[in-house]
Amino acid sequence: MNYTITYSDSAKGWQSFYSYKPERMIGMNNVFYSFHNGRLYQHNSDDVGRNQFYGINNSSSITGVINEDPYSVKTFKTFSLDSTAPWDCTFTTDLGSGYIDNTWFEFKEGDYFSHIRRNENDTTLELRSAQGIGNPVSVDGSNTSAVVITFSFNVDSIISAGDKLYSRNGSNNDFSGVVVSVNKKKITVNTTVAGASVPLDSNYLFYVKDPVAESYGTTGYFMKYKLVNSSLNFVELFSIGSNLFKSYP
Repeated sequence: MNYTITYSDSAKGWQSFYSYKPERMIGMNNVFYSFHNGRLYQHNSDDVGRNQFYGINNSSSITGVINEDPYSVKTFKTFSLDSTAPWDCTFTTDLGSGYIDNTWFEFKEGDYFSHIRRNENDTTLELRSAQGIGNPVSVDGSNTSAVVITFSFNVDSIISAGDKLYSRNGSNNDFSGVVVSVNKKKITVNTTVAGASVPLDSNYLFYVKDPVAESYGTTGYFMKYKLVNSSLNFVELFSIGSNLFKSYP
């Protein structure tokens, strides 16, 4: 991808990357102009919205890294913005990822706060959201949209509708479907979803909680964040913060 970059004499460095690609650029009377498709455009004009170049809406983004206590694995629980408006946020660690939609932020004491959610398609089985159940006593797979799995003990206190069920098949972890309902010793599972297969009664079963609803943040030695704002209005960002603590496996 091509960018237009700017250099600051006072900072003695390259400061910003812009998505617009002009044909020519010129400064005159403290006003910056550029040409695109043979037309003249004035920049920093109050007559058009922010994030708008050559009549096309774009977005602004900022990336950075939080690396406090770099030799310890940490859980990054929340994220805060000292800003005039919330931003869309994505997070990447060496062990996982997460995100915050800008509508999830709450404005408290002058800052925007939100919990970090894991990605919807995150099925990392090494995380704490994956918990074991045990071996079933029977599996009725006659109806693949409602497979009934029966255990010798009550399971309704540990698993919920919407959880994803997995079975240990030799050295493989096979996806067995989405839990439809739980009633004491019985779990009803829909195995018609993509990639699912009916488990055997000899398989050890475990489940994974919904990565968004049951999210507890993201874990890793460091966290890289990317903030994106597509607003056409004036927005300022002063600082960011995160509530984190040492992770104890």
